[in-house]
Amino acid sequence: MAVKTPHQNVTFDSVDGEAHGYLAVPESRRGPGVIVIQEWWGLTDHIRDVADRLAAEGFVALAPDLFGGWITHDGDEAAKMMSELPEAEGARLLAGAVDYLLGREEVTSTKVGAIGFCMGGGFVLNLAAQQGEKIATAVPFYGVGQAVPDDYTGVKAAIQGHYAIHDGFYPVEDARAQEEQIRRESGAEVTFYYYDADHAFHNDQNPAGNYKPEYARQAWQRSVEFLKKHAG
Repeated sequence: MAVKTPHQNVTFDSVDGEAHGYLAVPESRRGPGVIVIQEWWGLTDHIRDVADRLAAEGFVALAPDLFGGWITHDGDEAAKMMSELPEAEGARLLAGAVDYLLGREEVTSTKVGAIGFCMGGGFVLNLAAQQGEKIATAVPFYGVGQAVPDDYTGVKAAIQGHYAIHDGFYPVEDARAQEEQIRRESGAEVTFYYYDADHAFHNDQNPAGNYKPEYARQAWQRSVEFLKKHAG
């Protein structure tokens, strides 16, 4: 059953009004900015943990709340919540999150990185396509959903993708085709990695039980190194 999350700790302006999210700041109180985009479960403990882990690596990490505080651990409810979020509404909220993060005094970068999972992986690519030069890096993990772009000509960010060979939501053939499309249309640096796993292998709290610790660690290390390398 869907419940309200306690993880919101910041409020910012978006095109449609006030938006909320979870902000994690490194001990140094300074660092490059990165947007963390949730799965279809909502702004869960796992997404908060991802933001905290990025802060521990020196980033100022913001996880915008795309569902207005609601989270669930039921697949049918999650699918419904995702379907009720229009792509344009999510894109506008994330655009506001980028401007908010870049405006914070703790953020040392002139661009932000972005990392997202499942539905959030689709929105990561969408954000890179619509925000252009404001996005230094985009790291989609098995991106699916309404926000996956049809066109990548607006992408200026370096892209690193993490996809599962046995993903029932997004077949690996589609992921490989997407990799080539991004490379062809954007001209950006594009690297995709493919893992002998199923969808959501990075989520150690995944209700579907698809977590693969070895691949999760490997993908996370690659992601952090990539975000640091290209921090704007």
